[in-house]
Amino acid sequence: ATVKDGDALVGAMVCFLKSDSYGEYVFDWSWADAYHRHGLNYYPKCVTAIPFTPATGPRLLIQDGYDRGVVTELLIKTLKSELSDQVSSWHILFPDEETSRDLLTQGSWLKRHGVQFHWFNQGFETFDDHLATFNSKRRKEARRERRRVQEQGIEFERLSGHAIDREALETLFQCYQMTYRVRGSRGYLTREFFELAVARIPDAIRVAFALHQGKRIAMSFCLKDETNLYGRYWGALYDVDCLHFETCFHQWIEDAIATGIQRFDPGAQGEHKIARGFRPVKTQSLHWIQHPEFEQAIQQFLTSERQHIDRYFSACDDHTPFKALDGEITL
Repeated sequence: ATVKDGDALVGAMVCFLKSDSYGEYVFDWSWADAYHRHGLNYYPKCVTAIPFTPATGPRLLIQDGYDRGVVTELLIKTLKSELSDQVSSWHILFPDEETSRDLLTQGSWLKRHGVQFHWFNQGFETFDDHLATFNSKRRKEARRERRRVQEQGIEFERLSGHAIDREALETLFQCYQMTYRVRGSRGYLTREFFELAVARIPDAIRVAFALHQGKRIAMSFCLKDETNLYGRYWGALYDVDCLHFETCFHQWIEDAIATGIQRFDPGAQGEHKIARGFRPVKTQSLHWIQHPEFEQAIQQFLTSERQHIDRYFSACDDHTPFKALDGEITL
């Protein structure tokens, strides 16, 4: 949906009509099942999100100089009018705080919370500075983990999109596919996706390759902006002890320190990230449910779930490896 002032585009919001809930990382399969058990259709539904990407960011695009409240209201009214006879619900996934505030002033949205684990740069100059924030036990474990990879003869190269040639791209895609193949499935993305990404946004791409005897055997694929690094995909042609932790976490923390990145978001889930220097952060999603009885039932579910999320967050916070905590961080 768009809002225009004459010929000038002043607001936009992207929506996808979906007939499933794959690739969203905000899990509503139980909601769909409840609709089905009551003889109702949950799909199609509307989703506003970055496809296959559980990364917090703006979900409303509004031109500077215009009243955000007015533009948001026009967008929401337009979309709800168009969607009301097409979908059961509308889901805004991983909105940032500004988007969330704007939307919550417009109609009845249900707010849902989740937990991810992010790394924050505290002005570190070296990887050892990062480890210095750990307690002694966790610091020794991290060093042992990195040493274990080195002892197996693994080396690393970190490349920007500009440095990824056809051979590197082929290995990248093979590794990506292997992650899904071992689970008996296929990845969402095609070889052409990675080719286009490297060709069109090379400055935003960072790839770490693990090499054994000069041959690339594993990779982790990230996207970046000026201050944030987003870990997206990983894969290995075969198993190597501790390789995942080094390729996906330690290498990128080291890189973030060297390049001045302030935050590293490695993706959804994964309590194993805590011991490696990642802090729990709260995420959010917003949900518009058309059916009044289901809206009430889902609201009750979310109230109960929020209590569980709060307890889970506290439990994760209690297990961080740091000498001292900075407190809760909310996106």
